[in-house]
Amino acid sequence: MLKRLGGALLAATIAFSAAPAAKAAEPITIGFGMALTGGLAPNGKAALLAMQIWEEEINAKGGLLGRPVKLVYYDDQSNPSTVPGIYTKLLDVDKVDFVISGYATNMVAPALPVVMQHNRLFLGLLGLAANSEFNYPNYFSIGPTGGPHPKQSFSKGFFEVAMAQNPKPQTIAFVGADAEFPRNALEGAHELAKEAGLKIVYDRTYPPTTNDYTPIVRGIQAANPDLVFVASYPPDSVGIIRAASEVGLKAKLFGGGMVGLQATAIKTQLGPLLNGIVDFDFWQPVGPYATPEAMDFLKRYQAKSPAAGVDLLGFYLPPFAYADMQVLQQAVTAVGSLDQQKVADYMRSHTFKTVAGDITFGPNGEWTEARVLEVQFQNVKGNDVEQFKDPKVEVVLYPPALKNGNLIYPYSDAKN
Repeated sequence: MLKRLGGALLAATIAFSAAPAAKAAEPITIGFGMALTGGLAPNGKAALLAMQIWEEEINAKGGLLGRPVKLVYYDDQSNPSTVPGIYTKLLDVDKVDFVISGYATNMVAPALPVVMQHNRLFLGLLGLAANSEFNYPNYFSIGPTGGPHPKQSFSKGFFEVAMAQNPKPQTIAFVGADAEFPRNALEGAHELAKEAGLKIVYDRTYPPTTNDYTPIVRGIQAANPDLVFVASYPPDSVGIIRAASEVGLKAKLFGGGMVGLQATAIKTQLGPLLNGIVDFDFWQPVGPYATPEAMDFLKRYQAKSPAAGVDLLGFYLPPFAYADMQVLQQAVTAVGSLDQQKVADYMRSHTFKTVAGDITFGPNGEWTEARVLEVQFQNVKGNDVEQFKDPKVEVVLYPPALKNGNLIYPYSDAKN
């Protein structure tokens, strides 16, 4: 009897002493929604692969704070209405340790009220001024818009390039979807147009469910603007470009805020139809962007992208998705705990070294300095992917320090 009792006590002692070790081995969970289907999926799936590369690499090195890391994610279907339910589940049911956003402004904004209600730290992936209405102190933007005027920073390059032409353009048309991202982009662009003294001759939004863009482009053509600024998500961007080709748009400068033209699959789909378009970009293998760390990451990403069926090059979103995880990793490691407020406080007061460059957060969690590129597609021939590996078909026009070619102007000349 005593022998059995002693054995039981010994087993209980071992189990008790092992409990903290078992708990320590539980994974640190990071939850998010991501566009894996729908119009944003070409970029969303590329972002997920970048995050999975980080997850694999950090776990191979022993994890975070000595614990493995596990990504917990759901498909938001590129639909903002799914987002609140996803984040409620992540926080209340899955009880993840951290939440980060999915890709794009339209998905960041509807998650914020849920995150705020739970008083959690939140990193937003390529959200354009997504915190401007909420002013949530524990929000941090992972995307190169920023500075004192984040909404304007998105389109500043477009206007800088346009107003440097001689003679200066006089009129502008604005068009975009009636959704969070286009509204923010158009608001910033309106401010810059006003500063430049441009006359607005066309200013319309369209329902996100629009399929036929030919009437919109015909309306723009009838207004005869010098500049056409479009704020659109990938399906819209493709539709508007095809309609512009069909109608024979005669504007001097066309583009500005067209999301999707950065995705390799869309570039190869549109091919020469891209020629002449001037649009934003966030990352190209040029100048200070092409650091050894960034190029090494892209090498690892590109080795996995064909099998994963995602963007083959990964120039646009993957560096920021990977940087998203690097920022969280560095802050948690420095703080030494999962305390949300301590991690947020650290993020506000430190600079982070990432594959997307050094990141420092300022007011409203935006980057202290914007780093948005303006490029023009030139001499795109056919639909092969190889030509897009070389920046020569996407000439950087802005900022001046990274300019590697000249604008072909007007658009009607450049598209031929």
